[in-house]
Amino acid sequence: MAQDSGGWTLFMKPPRFAGEEGAALRGSCHEGVPSFSLPARHSHCAKMQNVSVFLYFIFLFSRRHGLWFRLRKVILWLLGVYIAIPFLVKLCPAIQAKLVFLNFVRVPYFIDLKRPQDQGLNHTCNYYLQPEEDVTIGVWHTVPAALWKNARGKDQPWFEEALGSTHPVILYLHGNAGTSSLGYHVVTFDYRGWGDSIGSPSERGMTYDALHVFDWIKARSGDNPVYIWGHSLGTGVATNLVRRLCERETPPDALILESPFTNIREEARSHPFSVIYRYFPGFDWFFLDPITTSGIKFANDENVKYISCSLLILHAEDDPVVPFHLGKKLYNIAATSRSFRDYKVQFVPFHTDLGYRHKYIYRSPELPRILREFLGKSEHEHHH
Repeated sequence: MAQDSGGWTLFMKPPRFAGEEGAALRGSCHEGVPSFSLPARHSHCAKMQNVSVFLYFIFLFSRRHGLWFRLRKVILWLLGVYIAIPFLVKLCPAIQAKLVFLNFVRVPYFIDLKRPQDQGLNHTCNYYLQPEEDVTIGVWHTVPAALWKNARGKDQPWFEEALGSTHPVILYLHGNAGTSSLGYHVVTFDYRGWGDSIGSPSERGMTYDALHVFDWIKARSGDNPVYIWGHSLGTGVATNLVRRLCERETPPDALILESPFTNIREEARSHPFSVIYRYFPGFDWFFLDPITTSGIKFANDENVKYISCSLLILHAEDDPVVPFHLGKKLYNIAATSRSFRDYKVQFVPFHTDLGYRHKYIYRSPELPRILREFLGKSEHEHHH
């Protein structure tokens, strides 16, 4: 306290009475004054000092008190918002649906999706399909590397006809189309409500969009293998789609799930955005039940029990969005399911040191080999 200007030293020497100015002021109390009045003037100086100390403490207290008052207001405001958000989500389930789909977030911005060639994709064509009335979805079709040269400047009919070539087709549900160099056609699209696709997103609608695109591909690809690849939220759409295809006895040649979860409730509970509320009383009731109320389930763990085709799961151990243990749990469910007894089920982990996290598995130099080996076996199983 002796080193603090706002502490005990104030009682000994208030700042305004310290140094040369203080000495001058103290001297003025005695200068030119008869000696008989000295005790009274000493008393006067002492009172001035006490008043100065008192005023200084009032100033210091008010400043600190004002800062604390403002800080307290901010803390109370943040606490109020923190408590209000769960009730707001519970009363308006549509908010939680928006947070699941995040279709209002467009990254990157200012891209004309009608012109993939502006992004250097001279081997890609943009289509528009209409799964339902008042719904239009934008589709990108990238041809295999062997056709890149011929694809330049070609129109949609040429690209559609190219699907009938001898190359397999991958229907990619929301992900990076970096597999084109492996010798596959890659068809990807924006679900209704994403990108420049028209419509409102829902689990049912997204699944129907995927079914429509799959049927569109099959009508043009002849006997070429068609694989379905889902990434992240797209894995939920993928298992919905493949379950439906298996139920109508038209399964794809294989299913690939990249960074999958078990179901949307477990994923929401594990998502980094939920950290600040994960231990909030009634977390499930406030945050997870509204998702179910909105008709969003993406139950991969249930769907795999009804899927009859080869399954490959890819997951990075350092995935911060969909925890690795959810992908492993899904694999364990599928591997013991009777529906896969005649098909290959494979789980490929990618070590943390590789740094692939949630969306960079496509960078793995081992991926081409993994796909060739898996899809080669899958084709053999499909034809036998």
